[in-house]
Amino acid sequence: MNYHDYFGDAPRPIGVCIVGTGGFGRSFLAQGRHVPLLDLRIAVDVDVATAAAAMKSAGFEAIAECCSKEEARRAWENGLCIAAGDVAHIVDLPFDVLVESTGHPEAGARHAELAIAAGKHVALVSKEVDSVIGPGLARMASQRGTVVTPVDGDQPSLMIGLVTWAEVLGFEIVCAGKASEYDFLFDPLTQTLTSNGVTIDAPGFADHIELGQRDVTEIAAARSRSAAALPQRAVPDLCELVVVSHSIDLVPDRPDLHCPIARISEVPTFFSAQTDGGLLKGERRMDVFHCLRLPGEVSFAGGVFVVIRCRDTASWSLLAEKGHVLSRNGATAMVYLPRHLLGLEAATSIIEAGLKLRSSGSRHPQPRFDIAAIAEADLGSGRILAATGHHHAIEQVSAVLVPADRLAAEQPAPFYLVANRRLIRPVKAGDAIRLADVELETSHLLGLRQQQDAHFFGHVHDAK
Repeated sequence: MNYHDYFGDAPRPIGVCIVGTGGFGRSFLAQGRHVPLLDLRIAVDVDVATAAAAMKSAGFEAIAECCSKEEARRAWENGLCIAAGDVAHIVDLPFDVLVESTGHPEAGARHAELAIAAGKHVALVSKEVDSVIGPGLARMASQRGTVVTPVDGDQPSLMIGLVTWAEVLGFEIVCAGKASEYDFLFDPLTQTLTSNGVTIDAPGFADHIELGQRDVTEIAAARSRSAAALPQRAVPDLCELVVVSHSIDLVPDRPDLHCPIARISEVPTFFSAQTDGGLLKGERRMDVFHCLRLPGEVSFAGGVFVVIRCRDTASWSLLAEKGHVLSRNGATAMVYLPRHLLGLEAATSIIEAGLKLRSSGSRHPQPRFDIAAIAEADLGSGRILAATGHHHAIEQVSAVLVPADRLAAEQPAPFYLVANRRLIRPVKAGDAIRLADVELETSHLLGLRQQQDAHFFGHVHDAK
């Protein structure tokens, strides 16, 4: 694609507001101010000081700290950059796209709804929100002539783009997915494994570093056992696959995913059907792998991949000679993007929404899967299910993918609907946290999910 020709000469820069200035938001601020087609002048965070500090650290100048609509309006008219502590204070300003990147389910839902009601497009970085109500928000926006879009730089948008590219070309999809956020680095000299800054002794891991002709189930299990002290499942990975499933008809092979520890060259072998020597029971699957590498070897960089069937042996033999990655029996091949640049490349999706009125996802997303929260220990009544840390994880709570359905009191509740809520009934280890287990009377996210259910499933059960 020639992006210059695609976007052409915009009549004016696209006005953008970023909500949530940590991580993704901070990188977007730093890069977005250099994008010619963007007019990035507004940042919102939990308070004015936090938003202003992020803008200053990203190189913005002439920043007005605004605590009301009136102050924000005056600052806008004077051509100043705006730091605010409440989306309501800036949502009526004449910008085009609100980028929601707080990662907070309730706050993100409120921000997206406010923006849609004000006629703005929404770039929905917060996958926590998208996993629960993304299709409903997209439908709400469509009714008002705007769009809700995932963003390039995050894996869901990149994965949707890669899979649909493969489908347009007529490739048969065996599996698609992403690498986990952090590689598994094995050092043969020290016999250690390192991931996300944590190093463990792994004295027997060298015996499993090469796949060779071994059974993939056997070697996947052996590597997993050797790395048992390192996390091998992360809720955000499941969450991102749920967002992808809104736009593409892919299914997990198992509710908690396979998540093998695999070298880049092994991915099309691991993610082949069992009949081809892989892990999968069928095709059109979605999954995650942990990139295993040695010191000095290239990383997958949290990128995305698609495993496709090799129909023409002669063509794929030629491509293998050129360095493309095939499975060991040549039945499948992997095409991949070894990158996700977070906010540094988000502008393409934002420009596409503001200029072309198009989403990086489906035009008509639909709910296909939810993330169910599973208690890993007995959880007592009164406990707050606090989602903390970079991964917004809940202590002693894991997750699995389940088919999406209308909410019901005694059915498993979406993970990010129960996050940061108080249990009003005890939950036994191994059980799903159900809707009626959690105090949700003040949940705006619940109301929006019920609206989504009413459209896609035709009926909403009583959530109490």
